[in-house]
Amino acid sequence: MKIFIDSADPQKIGRLAASGLVDGVTTNPTLMLKAGLRQKDAITRICRMIRGPVSVEGVGETAEQMVKDGQEFASWAKNVVVKIPMGQEGLKAVRALNRKGIKTNVTLVFSVNQALLAAKAGATFVSPFVGRLDDIGENGMKLVEEIMQVYRNYGFRTQVIVASVRSEAHVAQAAKAGAHIATVPPEILEKMFLHPLTEKGIAKFKEDWDAAKKGQK
Repeated sequence: MKIFIDSADPQKIGRLAASGLVDGVTTNPTLMLKAGLRQKDAITRICRMIRGPVSVEGVGETAEQMVKDGQEFASWAKNVVVKIPMGQEGLKAVRALNRKGIKTNVTLVFSVNQALLAAKAGATFVSPFVGRLDDIGENGMKLVEEIMQVYRNYGFRTQVIVASVRSEAHVAQAAKAGAHIATVPPEILEKMFLHPLTEKGIAKFKEDWDAAKKGQK
């Protein structure tokens, strides 16, 4: 499973990308506001650090505006993916961008039917939001499992990006479900490196090593 970072902060992305474990990045207008950077400046910086897909989202409401924005975004770097909101206008834009050879990521997906339509429209990626479903008492990871089943049934090439990840458990569950990608906030990815027994074991090894060195004196 590939791991993307869900952030528009070039500093955080660069620090985590140094691990060699980051396969791509997803951004949205809200993340851009939090980063406090102009969208083009942030994306071009991120695309210089990350070779994999970097999703960029506009605020257009019509298919025509989404296509116009998408063409502009795609001109910034070769690895830009245009993030499009689910809906009739969005999927019209996906089809148009697909014909132009521009990759797309259909976002804000909350049902199997939406994921099915996005794949039929030719989306490169589809992003089910598991955390937001959990927030309203539904099972977000169950949706991921169902989407994966439908895509396998029909041989769709659309890849599933598990989004709205709220915990390390979500990442593990996404991997168990066979999702292609999980897009993870920086703070969650940092926690994935950790386990109390790992830190305890390292401390014990150091303690034993120091004791052995003292005994040799």
